[in-house]
Amino acid sequence: MGQKVNPHGLRVGVIEKWNSQWYAGKQEFAAYLIEDHKIREHIENKYKSCGISKVVIERPQGKVQVSIHAQFPGKIIGQKHVGIDELKKNLEKLVGDKKIYVNIIEVKHPDLNAKLLAESIAAQLEKRAFFRRTMKQAMSKAMHAGAKGVKVMVGGRLDGAEIARAEHYQEGSIPLQTLRADIDYGYTIARTTFGVLGVKVWIYKGDVLGATPKAAPAADFKEGE
Repeated sequence: MGQKVNPHGLRVGVIEKWNSQWYAGKQEFAAYLIEDHKIREHIENKYKSCGISKVVIERPQGKVQVSIHAQFPGKIIGQKHVGIDELKKNLEKLVGDKKIYVNIIEVKHPDLNAKLLAESIAAQLEKRAFFRRTMKQAMSKAMHAGAKGVKVMVGGRLDGAEIARAEHYQEGSIPLQTLRADIDYGYTIARTTFGVLGVKVWIYKGDVLGATPKAAPAADFKEGE
C-alpha cells in the first residue's frame, strides 16, 4: 500500500521551515503545543473570510510572536488598527500572562497558494457548483499564475451519490519524492447538503537549488506601526 506523507512535513529542514519556531524543555513543551493549537484554531475560525494561508508562531524570550499570512490583511487590521487590538486581547486570554505581538503578511499570489485554492474550491462546492468544472477552473488559474504543475483531488459523496468516491485531475508535473521541489500542499473540507467533501491541492512551483529553508517575507503590518 502507498504511504502518504505531508509534502510540507517531508521538506522541513531541506527547503521548508517549521510553522512553530521555538524550543522548550519537557515541562513547558506540552503547554506550548496546546497554546499554539488554540491560537491557530481561534484565528482560522474567526477570520475564515480573510483567506488565512498559514500562521507562524515564534516564542522569543517569554513573548509570543504570531505571523498571519492572509489574502485580505485589511479585514484583520481594521480601521485605525482596531482589529489588531481586538485580536491581541483575545490571544492574550489564550496564552495567559505572555506578551503577544502580531504581524500581518499579505499573500501576494493567492492562485499559487494551495490552501487558498482549496478553500476557493470548497466554497464553490458548498454553493452547489459542479465539482469537475470547479476543479478544472482552479487548475487553470494556478497554471496561468505560473505554476509548473497542479493536482486537485475531491473526495466524498460527489454529486450526491450514495457511494463516496474520490476524483482527481492533474496538469503539469508533481514530483512529490524530489525534496528540492517546492510543492505547496493544502487541505480543507466542504460542508455540503449531502455530506462532507474533502479537498486536496498540490502546486509545484519549481526547484529550490542551493538554498537554506525559506524565510518568512517581511510583514505588511508590525507591532508599533
